[in-house]
Amino acid sequence: MNFLSHFYFERFATTPERVVGSLLPDLLKNADKNFVLRPNNFEDKFSVNPLHLDLLKGWNGHVEVDRLFHNSDYFFHHTHEIKESIRQELIGLPIRPSFFAHIALELLLDHLLIVDKAISIAKLYTALEKVNRSALRSFLMISELKDITKFETFFDKFQSSQYLYEYADMQQLTRALFQICKRLWSFEVGEEQVLLVNSKLTAYMDANLIDFHKIYQYIQYEMIDFE
Repeated sequence: MNFLSHFYFERFATTPERVVGSLLPDLLKNADKNFVLRPNNFEDKFSVNPLHLDLLKGWNGHVEVDRLFHNSDYFFHHTHEIKESIRQELIGLPIRPSFFAHIALELLLDHLLIVDKAISIAKLYTALEKVNRSALRSFLMISELKDITKFETFFDKFQSSQYLYEYADMQQLTRALFQICKRLWSFEVGEEQVLLVNSKLTAYMDANLIDFHKIYQYIQYEMIDFE
């Protein structure tokens, strides 16, 4: 799942560290695709600091949400259907349709959360602003992140750009989708092609994602006893 969907599951969190922890795996991946952290290997070192524990709880929640989502019938069904619906529009591009469909579904769900007013983007950014940066840095140091400066530079840029608001607009969302693909493949895409893909994604969403709440309800139910 993407940023806003992960935030959905921590929208009632009482500390910014819990929220930032739930976003941290994707923040790291976006900062550098080679960043790999295994903070649970250092759990004993986090136990003395409650802020570290909140970051770790958020992290573990993120991992569990993704595990449930990526193994759900909902995910397999909709990624297959989206892949088939946009396959023709991707002809001539090096993008793997299955990857495109995977990311498209995640961004569409974020878009629907915004439209449905199920989350507050402002509160997400407030958590980023208020997180204890010293605790975040020491959490990353203990977890043996090699380039904390690079991450912090990205974190500040992510926070100041506030681009998640753009996901309310389907055309902007489609452009963001192509930008994500450019991290893996080198290509240029014209505005006409962007609009064609946007049209297909919008039509698919309107016809097939009306019951999008069900995937959140399923994950929430499965995580009732998750610690």
